[in-house]
Amino acid sequence: MGISDIFLQSSSSVALLGALVVLLLVYLVSSSIFSSQEYGKEPPGPRPLPMLGNLLQLDLKRPYNTLLELSKKYGSVFTVYFGPKKVVVLAGYKTVKEALVNHAEEFGDRDPMQIAHDSTQGNGVIWSNGDSWKEMRRFALTNLRDFGMGKKACEDKIIEECDYLIEVFKKFKGEAFDTTQPINYAVSNIICSMVYGSRFEYDDPEFTSLVDRTNRNIQLVGSPSVQVYNLFPLIGKWFADRKEVEKLNAANKKQNLQLFSRLKETLNPQMCRGLVDAFLVRKQNLEESGITNSHFHYENLTMTVMNLFAAGTDTTAATLRWGLLLMAKYPKIQDQVQEELSRVIGSRQVQVEDRKNLPFTDAVIHETQRLANIAPMALPHKTSQDIVFQGHFIKKGTTVYPLLTSVLYDESEWERPHTFYPAHFLDKDGKFVKRDAFMPFSAGRRICLGESLARMELFVFFTTFLQHFRFSPAPGVSEDELDLTPRVGLTLSPSSHKLCAVSCI
Repeated sequence: MGISDIFLQSSSSVALLGALVVLLLVYLVSSSIFSSQEYGKEPPGPRPLPMLGNLLQLDLKRPYNTLLELSKKYGSVFTVYFGPKKVVVLAGYKTVKEALVNHAEEFGDRDPMQIAHDSTQGNGVIWSNGDSWKEMRRFALTNLRDFGMGKKACEDKIIEECDYLIEVFKKFKGEAFDTTQPINYAVSNIICSMVYGSRFEYDDPEFTSLVDRTNRNIQLVGSPSVQVYNLFPLIGKWFADRKEVEKLNAANKKQNLQLFSRLKETLNPQMCRGLVDAFLVRKQNLEESGITNSHFHYENLTMTVMNLFAAGTDTTAATLRWGLLLMAKYPKIQDQVQEELSRVIGSRQVQVEDRKNLPFTDAVIHETQRLANIAPMALPHKTSQDIVFQGHFIKKGTTVYPLLTSVLYDESEWERPHTFYPAHFLDKDGKFVKRDAFMPFSAGRRICLGESLARMELFVFFTTFLQHFRFSPAPGVSEDELDLTPRVGLTLSPSSHKLCAVSCI
């Protein structure tokens, strides 16, 4: 073969390669035009870097703040890349409601974070999907109601727990203390009484270790290193925070299995004490009927109980701690709450039915929930099918974050979104008013299944606290110095602080 032949062959290869590139470009352009015409354009967003996406633009400690800022530039539906992971963010009350309520089916799946998938393996009620999720959620809702959720029996349990907690507060004799553990234990006992069938003493090491590990876990899951692990599992699997989460989950699973074993030994199918008993009876009945492939297996029981235990403790306890911190920071508002309680209730025990006669107190509780912004990004959703939403094409399987902070702080819905302002929930005559943009429990298919329980707990605990105590900052700390910056975590709890609870009865 001569030089001219080699040259001709090389030229033809280059020409062929060039033609293929042109065809590929034509295909890409035409398919892009076709998809944009048929489906609409994908949501806009900042330009991502290869592999890193938009990570360098995100505050990994408080990503919800960055996303809120990005929504001001890119609109209420936008795309952002968490590393290689494409995420669509929904911002503002109208957009979040339209997606989660009007298109509940399309936006109703859950997208489990890697750290959650490691632990749950698709079981439980928070991170699961499909038939297993439907079955477990239906079972949990039915049985929590059977064991008192939203009923007088549950109110009585909360009132009983208030008595125990008040005694703990009194032991500090007006000296400053950290409210975290006592409130966590009290709130946790309410869900324990429904799930396990009994409450625990605050000095029971089995109980306190379970609560403390759960609290620590929620804090770690929101840490920057665990978020990096979620996006890059191969790189992040050696991170200390991820290893600690794994150990905490393993210890909690082991402890729950021991509890289940003890409950099974004393099980009476005719008299279920709590949700665990009901699950064990259902499992037993299915097996006796020859059904062995149901969703009623120990992995689902363990994860459902751990989900309920965590969700039933953390958010309500954190909101109550925010409430007391805000009362200490704004003593004039605390004065108004206590004046209303004294005038309407006096020294008797507050009942849930009193809520309608305590509009200012109710407004303060709602405003605490709004400003506390406990779940700023909700938990990640996932589209169950392709959808054109507000003119944007969102592909099936896309991760979606309903940015609840943008709803609770929506400047078009709230007069003073970044201020503690109970008047948000009062009319000109001082009567309580509901606000559509009050969405701390999320909405749609994935709305918090314990909402009615949480609302009852917040009202009874908060009013009872304010009946019995005057809350103020620790000595040497002024109201202005009380920090409202939340700690880093999956949910937003107050940063570490101490308060004085001086008895006023």
